[in-house]
Amino acid sequence: MATEITMPKFGLTMHEGTLQRRFKAAGEAVNVGEPLYEVETEKVLYVVESPATGTLALWVQEEGATVECGGLVAVIAEAGENVAVVAASHGAGAAARRAAAPAPHPAPSAAPLSAADGAGDAAAPAEGRRAVSPVARKLAAELGVDLARVGGSGPGGRVTREDVERAAKEETRGSTESGAEAKPGGVAGAAAATPPGPGKPALPTLPFRGMRRTIATRMHQSLRDTAQLTITSEIDVGAATEMRARLTRDFEFTYTDMLIQAAARALARHPRMNSRVVEEAIVMMPEVHIGMAVALDEGLIVPVVRDADRKSLREIAAVTKDLSERARLGKLKIEDVTGGTFTVTNLGTWGVDAFTPILNLGETGILGVGRIVEKPAIYRGEIVKRSMLTLSLTFDHRVIDGAPAAAFLQTVADIFNFGDR
Repeated sequence: MATEITMPKFGLTMHEGTLQRRFKAAGEAVNVGEPLYEVETEKVLYVVESPATGTLALWVQEEGATVECGGLVAVIAEAGENVAVVAASHGAGAAARRAAAPAPHPAPSAAPLSAADGAGDAAAPAEGRRAVSPVARKLAAELGVDLARVGGSGPGGRVTREDVERAAKEETRGSTESGAEAKPGGVAGAAAATPPGPGKPALPTLPFRGMRRTIATRMHQSLRDTAQLTITSEIDVGAATEMRARLTRDFEFTYTDMLIQAAARALARHPRMNSRVVEEAIVMMPEVHIGMAVALDEGLIVPVVRDADRKSLREIAAVTKDLSERARLGKLKIEDVTGGTFTVTNLGTWGVDAFTPILNLGETGILGVGRIVEKPAIYRGEIVKRSMLTLSLTFDHRVIDGAPAAAFLQTVADIFNFGDR
C-alpha cells in the first residue's frame, strides 16, 4: 500500500512549513530513514526522513511551497505496486490539498504524471526551455541572475537553488575584479528597489523572508498580544566576577551561564514568572526551561536549556556550548528550540549597557543582560571602583505586577552574585 508523506507538526506553535529542498526525484528508489526533503519551520531547518521503503511515485509540492501541517507532500509506492498508477490515483486529491495550502507562488499543475515523466517534479520543459526549480527561479529574480547563463546540476540538468547562489557569487566576484558596478537586481546579495526619482540611484534592499520574516511576525505579535513592561536594576557584581575568576580554573563557563542558573533557581522561588496565559487561565509551568538567545547572520534563534533549575553550573555550561555551536552550524533540532518558559538574552558582548528585550511569545518574562563596567560606586561607605552590571527584566503585566517582578529580579541578582543561599 502506498505511503503518503505529509508536512509534519514539530511543535504546538507550528502551523505550516516551507519545503526548501527535495533530496529525491520522482521515480527514484527510497529506503526507510533516507533524507527525503528539507523543511523550514518558523524556528529551524529540519530534514524529513522517509518512513517507508519503495519508489517515490509523486511529489505533490514543489521546492519553495509553503504547506500546512498535515498537508500532502509526496507519495511513496511500495515494492510491487505500479508507480504510474499510484501517482495517478493520488493526483486528483493532491490538487485539492495544494489549492488549500498557502504558497509563495502559484501552485503547480495538478495533472498527474507517470514516474517515468517525473511525476510531481518540475513540469517537463517545453522544447528549447530549461528545467528550473521554483525556488531557484525566485532566488534568481531576487539576485538579478540571468538563468540562461546558469548551469544546472539537478536531475536532467535542472537548475537548483545552489546553482543560482553559485552563479551570483561568481558574477559578484567578476564585477569586483573588473571594477564594474553591480547591475540592478542586487547580485551582491540584495535586490534593487525602484529608483526613488529621476536621476537618483536605486536603493539596495533585502528580501523580507525566511527567518527574518518569522522574527518580525513573532515580535509584532508579542507586542500586540501582551502587556509588556521593562524594569532595570544596576547591581554590583564584584563577588560574581571573583567567583568566575576562581571557578574558571576548573572548567570553562560564561557570565551568561551564571545568569541562566541564577534565573532558573529564582524561577523556582517565584513560580508566577514561570507561567503562561492559556485561554482564560494563568498556568504555572512545572518545569523550568531557559531559552538562550543566540545571534546568527540571518537572524536570532533561542535554543532551550531544559530543567535548568536542576543543573549545576558545569552542566549548564556544557549544554549552552553545545547548543550555541549547533545553532551556528544550523544543526539544531525542533526539540532544541521549543518548550522554553523564560529567556535570557545578553548584549553585553556588543558593548550594550541596557536595553528593552521583547518577550518570547508565550512566556511571561525575559531577562536582558548588559555589559559589566568598572565604575566608581559606594562600597562599604567609601567611593571605590566596582564592577557594575545592568539587568533589564521585561514581563507580561497581565500575569504579574511590578512589585513581585522586582522581587524576582532582586533574587536573580542575589543568586548571580552570591550563589543559591
